[in-house]
Amino acid sequence: MNASLTSREVRRAGAGPGGGAAPDEVAVEEPLEIRVEGRPVAVTMRTPGHDAELAAGFLLTEGVIARGADIFEISECGVSGANAIEVTLRQPGAVDFARLTRHVFGSSSCGVCGKATIESVHAHHPPVPAGEGLRDLPAAILGLLPARLAEGQAVFQRTGGLHAAALFDATGRILVLREDVGRHNAVDKVLGHALLAPDAATGGCGLLVSGRVSFEIAQKALAARIAVVAGLSAPTSLAVDFARASGQALIGFLRAGGHNVYAGNDRLR
Repeated sequence: MNASLTSREVRRAGAGPGGGAAPDEVAVEEPLEIRVEGRPVAVTMRTPGHDAELAAGFLLTEGVIARGADIFEISECGVSGANAIEVTLRQPGAVDFARLTRHVFGSSSCGVCGKATIESVHAHHPPVPAGEGLRDLPAAILGLLPARLAEGQAVFQRTGGLHAAALFDATGRILVLREDVGRHNAVDKVLGHALLAPDAATGGCGLLVSGRVSFEIAQKALAARIAVVAGLSAPTSLAVDFARASGQALIGFLRAGGHNVYAGNDRLR
């Protein structure tokens, strides 16, 4: 069976007297410990698969690395019977482990005001200039994306239990798509894929997510220098404020027949 899938017995209500017992496919959720130079830096609940991409994307968006060339090797390892992945760097001495930000920005109730949060991110990831990144993107191209995303959500179609993220180009072509139980993990996986690719480049891509767009997703896109972020659901207030301050276009409620533009209308046409 696919590593992203497993089976559990369920009882189906309305199946007649006593109900009906049958196996049902469910999405797998397991912990993954990410280690850098032997040091644990994060544990995330994720759907197995593409773990090296997940680790690379996480380290990019946390500011530990800036490019794929910063990574020397990514390998699986066993730590106390748990799933773990080890990343070794070409310049390990340059890592400031104390500045890992997930613990700072991982909660919407962390007590840090929005303005300070945005300024803190911009100190490490400056806004995308108007002349850089994806721009002049037609509404007709955006309208193609929901159906193309759905076509690639193979595990979601079987379980209904996973988020999806994808990178797309100026023609609306899906370049890479990943599914995961965590929306931030799905984003890290597609960014990690691009980071580890031989011709790595995300500046000319847009990011598409299957659900809402939170601050964390917009922040991850900025770390990869992605200037267009689109979601099938709503954005949060801080995601809107962040996108406006970061030179990003932010699109919500994306459908074949239309969408809402919350930021960066000048990047669209």
